Amino acid sequence: MKPSIIPFLLLIHLNTYAQTDKEKILQVEKNLVGTIQLSGETPWTITERMTHYKIPGLSIAVIQHYKIAWAKGYGWANDSLKIPVTTNTLFQAASISKSLNGVGILKLVQHNKLDLYTDINTYLTSWHFPYDSLAKGKKITVANLLSHTAGLTVHGFRGYLQGAPLPTVIQILNGEQPANSDPVRSMFEPGIKSEYSGGGTIISQLIVMDITHRPYADYMKEEVLQPLGMTASTFSQPPVEIQPTLLATAYRGDGKPIEGNYHIYPEQAAAGLWTNPTDLAKYIIETQLAAEGRSAKVLNQATTKLRLTPYLDKSAALGVFIDTESGYFGHGGGNDGFRCQYYGSLKDGNGVVVMINSDNGSILPEVINSVAKVYGFKGLYHSSIKESVTIPDSVLQTYTGEYALSNDFTITIYKEGKVLFAQATRQGSFEIIPETQTRFFTREFPANLEFTKDNTGKVNALILYQNGEQQEAKKIK
Repeated sequence: MKPSIIPFLLLIHLNTYAQTDKEKILQVEKNLVGTIQLSGETPWTITERMTHYKIPGLSIAVIQHYKIAWAKGYGWANDSLKIPVTTNTLFQAASISKSLNGVGILKLVQHNKLDLYTDINTYLTSWHFPYDSLAKGKKITVANLLSHTAGLTVHGFRGYLQGAPLPTVIQILNGEQPANSDPVRSMFEPGIKSEYSGGGTIISQLIVMDITHRPYADYMKEEVLQPLGMTASTFSQPPVEIQPTLLATAYRGDGKPIEGNYHIYPEQAAAGLWTNPTDLAKYIIETQLAAEGRSAKVLNQATTKLRLTPYLDKSAALGVFIDTESGYFGHGGGNDGFRCQYYGSLKDGNGVVVMINSDNGSILPEVINSVAKVYGFKGLYHSSIKESVTIPDSVLQTYTGEYALSNDFTITIYKEGKVLFAQATRQGSFEIIPETQTRFFTREFPANLEFTKDNTGKVNALILYQNGEQQEAKKIK
């Protein structure tokens, strides 16, 4: 009789575990809150927020105790064709690509093919970085490239329409046609501060190619993605080997698809990874285990700890950002029509990955807050409660109009019903909520707007408070 009892007990355990998972999923799906909550406001559901933000599709994976607790897709990978998002749907990881690039670079370091602290021109054979007076005689190292401390230009990349001519890596670095970005050059001397540079990451891409004599996507597939078990992912641009129905279509913030369904990014190391939350969760878990000396599929414990150590400031490490106070490593990303974010705990093996096929990433912190609350992930829940006040419609109307921060950058304030919205040049609109009769805050990001009046009581400007600074925008319409 005993042999028949064992499977029965296992079945009960599995069913109980599955039921627990199901309950947690339901809780996550109905406890979304932003970084700012209004007093008395109740949490939203995931479908409510996807509708609110016009997000076609969303995919998530939750990590608990060094394992993927669950993964799930919501909505549409392609809205017009009604192709649903599944856990297999691939999204553009955008700047999260830099995290995997860091792993690939450090594997070369681990095998003594590269030194983190040597002049990059030592390893570049097909192109050399043109130092000028702005570098003040200092040499840029690979560690500088990975930690954004090289003092280089070019923050990010716009991508290319499908079928358009694609530049080589060297053309991208030189800003030569058909590249649509500026040359990657010195902005200030290396090693003095952190300044985000996707351009610097492209130099590291060329270093990989010059050292290994292999296409970048091939090196990353064979040396990083496959050992991590990220078998669904690819750095190929365009992703010709992937079944088209597995690729999420990119959408603007207004819900309209991007021309050609998505852009191509030859800037592979900075923005070229196609992946899904399940595959990214495998990378996170391996990082956590390797940091504790419990695994070494790609990097050993010493190299992993080095990768997770902030290089110059308190945040920017080698291809990853560290929040030592909350106890997480992570990275976000944003290509045209895609937004994503991951976090992995530095202890206990917890984490979350969220990816969407929309330019509007406002839902990401809301989903992450829900996961953190439901699972009790310490340090990952970020939400504060604010009080709002009521302002008469007649007063709200006086705030509407156009305000100029500069000659080519304006903020338009408009009213829908009893709510004010702000829309900056080339950006999506967002609600602004009154905390006094003249001062407003936003949910989407930490910023405040304050309206000022002239001696006659007429609204003449607004002041934008953001990142510890304030800027005045004169009312022009």
